[in-house]
Amino acid sequence: MIISRRWLRRPIPLAAQSNGPWGNDDNVGPRNPWSVPPGAKRAGAKPTALDEFIRRARGGGGGGGGEGGGGPHFPIGANARVLWLLGVAVLVAIWLVLTSIHQIGPQQRGVVTYFGRYSGMLEPGIRVTLPAPIVNVTKVDVEQVRTDEFPRDGGETVLTGDQNIIDLAYTVRWRVSDARNYVFEIKDPQETVRATAESAMRSVLATTTLNQAIGAGRTEIEARVAETMQQILTSYQAGVQVQGVSIKQAAPPSQLADDFNAVTAAQQEAVGNLNNARSYSQQVVARAQGEASAFDQVYAQYRLAPEVTRRRMYYETMEAVLAKTDKTIVETPGVTPYLPIERGRRLQEPGATASGTAPAQPSNGGAR
Repeated sequence: MIISRRWLRRPIPLAAQSNGPWGNDDNVGPRNPWSVPPGAKRAGAKPTALDEFIRRARGGGGGGGGEGGGGPHFPIGANARVLWLLGVAVLVAIWLVLTSIHQIGPQQRGVVTYFGRYSGMLEPGIRVTLPAPIVNVTKVDVEQVRTDEFPRDGGETVLTGDQNIIDLAYTVRWRVSDARNYVFEIKDPQETVRATAESAMRSVLATTTLNQAIGAGRTEIEARVAETMQQILTSYQAGVQVQGVSIKQAAPPSQLADDFNAVTAAQQEAVGNLNNARSYSQQVVARAQGEASAFDQVYAQYRLAPEVTRRRMYYETMEAVLAKTDKTIVETPGVTPYLPIERGRRLQEPGATASGTAPAQPSNGGAR
């Protein structure tokens, strides 16, 4: 299609220029698709919902209306304003009470931060500070002794210094010693304590034998682990004090439990035999020392009176020997007869009887 230049140069009518590219409402030129249909104003037709939406989008104000301008207005009355002000005042008061008044318990300390920076410490009692977010208070319990179980799920396998493996379970008791360091120096204090405990336990057991770990060396291991933990946490400035470490289980793996039980029984038997031998040796030594002391006392008396002491020793020895026989030797002038007398029976004095008469002569009448 060919359009001549004369047609392109044809001037646009003034009516169309004055009413924009969409013309006017007098059907001159193309009509605006968003305008009110012709004759609608004259007929008193109300604008549609689409017209109202477009007018509001163009900033025409709120509410519907006619030719006079904006829609109806709903002014807020004095009572409504008072209620709004009271509600805001109540919310502000609640906010001030909750964020400005702090009750610190006897076992607590309050760490105060001013715009996130450490500002001070609150002692137990009811304390008042500026409201949040200007001032924040973090309560820390400094008296509670916390107990952590290791490991969290089941036993923990640890390698000892003599290349043996044991199943280990233990607990760590600790509390907060410095609330400021506890809040600011480490991000997660509880996880830090757990990691420190595991590291210290493995470090100590790496220099400990199996017999010490499952035997009488537990007390020493617990003390060394607690000391190592405290040194590490102090270097971190964690504000944590270790109260103690307790080993609840230190046993060989279940696959080798029977063999280790047999070894343990043999060790206990050896210790029992050694204790019995030491007890017997102590008894023998004590008896020998007593006999040596008695001999020294006799020798001292012998040096003072040799003859008397020698005779006394002879009599005591004969008395001890003859006490085991059933014969009694009666010494008479020139004759020593052997008479079968019952054990424990004493001879009567010569020349006397039980009835006071003279003793009878022997029936055999012989002598040896």
